[in-house]
Amino acid sequence: MTDYGVDVSHHNDVQDWNAVHGNNISFVLLKVTESVDFVDAKSAAYADGARGAGIAAGGYHFARPVDVAAQVAHFADRLKERGLLATGSVWPALDMEANGFADPNAFVKDFIGQFRQRTGVQGMLVYANLNWWKNILKPDGWADDNVLLWIARYNGDPGNPGWSHPKLALHQHSSQGSVPGIAGAVDRNATVGSYGAGVFRIP
Repeated sequence: MTDYGVDVSHHNDVQDWNAVHGNNISFVLLKVTESVDFVDAKSAAYADGARGAGIAAGGYHFARPVDVAAQVAHFADRLKERGLLATGSVWPALDMEANGFADPNAFVKDFIGQFRQRTGVQGMLVYANLNWWKNILKPDGWADDNVLLWIARYNGDPGNPGWSHPKLALHQHSSQGSVPGIAGAVDRNATVGSYGAGVFRIP
C-alpha cells in the first residue's frame, strides 16, 4: 500500500496539522538545517504540530560543499533538540542538490558515517533529483541496509518516478501539491513499490 507524505520548510504556511493528517498524510519531512549555521525557524513548531496530529515527523539537512563534520554536528544537534531522533521519527534525510561538491559520493558516505557515530541512529534517506541519481550519485558505493533513496521527479504519478533502484523508497512527485491545512503549494511524496512509510522510521 502506498503511503503519502509532505516535506515543508519555512517557505510553507502550515495552518492546521490535523487537517493535513485528515488528507491521508502519514509522514512529514521538515527542513531543519542547511550548511553549518542555518536553522529553519519553523522546524521546531512544525515538528510539535505534526506529531500532535499523529503525523510521523523527521528532519532533513540541505548539504553544502563545506566541512562535513560541522554540518553533521549542526544537523544532529538540532534534530535532537526537536525530538526528531526519538523512536518513531522518520529517518533523517540528506538533501543533495547544491553545486560545488568535489566528490559528492565521498561526501555522502562521510556524512552518513559521521552522523551514525555521533547519534547512534543508523537509518538515513538521501534525496536528489533524477539527474543526480542518473549521472552524479552512485548509491551502490554507500547505500547499505540502513540507507534508502528519495527522488524528486515531478511527473504527477505518485510512487512511479520512472527511475528504479532496489533502495528507492520515496518519490517527491509534485512541488505544487494541494493539501488542506497548508496554504499554497506544497511538495508531495509517495512511497515506492513495497516500501511503506513504516520502513524508514527510527526503531
